[in-house]
Amino acid sequence: MRVVLQRTKRAEVRVNDEVVGKIDRGVMLLVGVTHEDTHEDAAYVAEKVVNLRIFEDELEKMNLSLLDVEGSVLSVSQFTLYGDCRKGRRPNFMAAAKPDHAEEIYESFNKELRSKGVTVETGTFGAMMDIDFVNDGPVTLLVESK
Repeated sequence: MRVVLQRTKRAEVRVNDEVVGKIDRGVMLLVGVTHEDTHEDAAYVAEKVVNLRIFEDELEKMNLSLLDVEGSVLSVSQFTLYGDCRKGRRPNFMAAAKPDHAEEIYESFNKELRSKGVTVETGTFGAMMDIDFVNDGPVTLLVESK
């Protein structure tokens, strides 16, 4: 499992010009799933996301977690995170999980986040989406299960 995490001041995702998910302070997550990913991978990455100390304390040091600041998550499925660009000019997406498996693990991941007390908004799995957000910092990290 591969997640691009971006600390955000606000974020929203639209499908067909309709807002389907919106948050204020928290993290914007682009979530990729590969064939071998399991519910354990989803749980591991969810635990990492909510506990990473990426928010600033009163001394402007990154010492606070998403849980500490009571931040929210905007989680968007992103199969292109497993695009392989090493050969040719067209990415190869063979490492991306098939939609049924990817959706199952993606939903498991979001369930794990919610079970930790985090508000989670999402896009629409498999849809073309427009995402607007303000990257705070900017802070952008890659979180992987393997």
